[in-house]
Amino acid sequence: MTYLKIEKVSKQYDEDNMALEGFSLEVPKGNVISMVGESGSGKSSLLRIIAGLEIQSAGLVYLGDQKILNPNEKLVPGYDEIQLIHQEYKLYPNSTVEENIARPLLMYDKAYQKERVEELLDLLTLTAHRHKKPRQLSGGQQQKVAIARALSIEPEVLLLDEPFSSLDAIQKRELIEELKQIFESLQVTVIFVTHDLDDALLLTEQLFIIHKGKLIQQGNAEDVFRHPANLYVAKLFGYLNVLPGKENNFVRPSDIHFLKSGGIKAKVQKRQYLIHYNLLTVQLEGSGEIWRVEDKEREFQEGDTLFLDFDEDKVLYLEK
Repeated sequence: MTYLKIEKVSKQYDEDNMALEGFSLEVPKGNVISMVGESGSGKSSLLRIIAGLEIQSAGLVYLGDQKILNPNEKLVPGYDEIQLIHQEYKLYPNSTVEENIARPLLMYDKAYQKERVEELLDLLTLTAHRHKKPRQLSGGQQQKVAIARALSIEPEVLLLDEPFSSLDAIQKRELIEELKQIFESLQVTVIFVTHDLDDALLLTEQLFIIHKGKLIQQGNAEDVFRHPANLYVAKLFGYLNVLPGKENNFVRPSDIHFLKSGGIKAKVQKRQYLIHYNLLTVQLEGSGEIWRVEDKEREFQEGDTLFLDFDEDKVLYLEK
C-alpha cells in the first residue's frame, strides 16, 4: 500500500533550469529504495520538496492522507515525521555524541529523552563514544551520530542525500551494511539518493533511476540491469561495446567470451588489473572498433591476439 506519494512534481529555478519535470513516485510504508542519478539530475531538490523544505513549481506530496505543505503554506517549514540527512553531518561541534542525539528531544519528557538516547546509542553502536565530541570521531561515526539524531524523534521517513560521499570505501561499505539492518529492524521508509550505483545496491535492490529531472526507470536491480530503459540506464552498470555496423546495438564486457579460433578477431591494446578480473581494452580487426572485455582467468597480455564471441540474446538495443 502506498505511503509516500509524489504526484507530478516539477521544480523550475529559472527559464533555463528545470530541476524536476512531472515527477511521480509511490513508496510503500517501510520500503527502502535507492534513487540513482548523476549530479544535477534533480535528486536533492526532490528530497527537499518531499521534506516540505522547498517550494515546488507544480505537483503535490502526500504522507499517507496528509498533504505535505511547502514553506509558502506552513509557518515553520518541515515535518518531524520526515527527516532529511545530508552528506554534511551538521553536528554541534562543542556538544558530545549523546548531547547531539538528544538535541531534538529537548522539549520532551526527561525520562523519555534519556531512554530514547540510550536506545539509539545502542542501536548505532555509539555507546562507547557517548562522551566524545564530533572532532574525536571518524567520518563514519559522525554520520551515524547524524542519523541517530534524525531517528531520535521517531520519524516515519528518512531521506538520505548522498550521506556517504565523504567516506572512504571501507567506512562506506561497513556503514551502509550496518544501516541496512537497522532500517529493516525499524521498518522506517527510506529514500537514499546517490550517483554511485554500487552504494545504491549495497543498501537495497529497489532502484529508481532519475535523469534530467524525470523518473526514467524503476524496478529491482536484476530487471533494470537486464532490461535497461535506455542507453543512460545501461551505462550506469558499466561499459558498453558497440556492435560494428549495427546502430544502437550493444553488448556488455561481461557477456563476451573467448574462443580458441574463429569469431571476432581482436588485439589487446591495454590490460588493467581489477579486483575480480583483468579489464582488457581491445581493437577489433576490420572495423577498428574499441571494446572492453573481462578476462576472468587473467591469461592475456598487451599485444596478444584473441578471438571473441557473444550470445545474441545478450545484445542490448538501446536508444539515447
